[in-house]
Amino acid sequence: MSEEKKDLLLEIRDGVSALPFHQFLGLKADCYDTKNRSIHFDMRDEFVGNNHFKILHGGLIATILDTEGGFVLVLDGAWRAETGSPTNPVLIKGGTIDLRIDYLRPGKGKHFVATGAILRRGNKVAVVRTELRNELDELIAVGTCTYLVG
Repeated sequence: MSEEKKDLLLEIRDGVSALPFHQFLGLKADCYDTKNRSIHFDMRDEFVGNNHFKILHGGLIATILDTEGGFVLVLDGAWRAETGSPTNPVLIKGGTIDLRIDYLRPGKGKHFVATGAILRRGNKVAVVRTELRNELDELIAVGTCTYLVG
């Protein structure tokens, strides 16, 4: 991989982690190449959606899977990222059209990782399949995310 490509991957990874909402959630983006990328985060009390069982809130799960889908598209180039500056932030063109989440088991765990892969990318629309797993590699939820890309 060229140095230019490595620098771009680092810039995208850092941009995902630097968004204020993502910082609030404690999301960290990992990016080794365009095929191996993920978003991970640790369980916090603020993320509990059921006090009795101490499991992740379903809305947070949906947010994470949607975020991972966008991360996949940025790295693929489907969402065009224009380089920013401190006074002019990075601009990403695109947005979520539809989001379907299948909750497969309770969101129990201490550490979670979201991954995704593009199912189809057209000129106007892309579909991404995302997954959320805990530190035991248990599949918590899957998402089918549709995005406007053109």
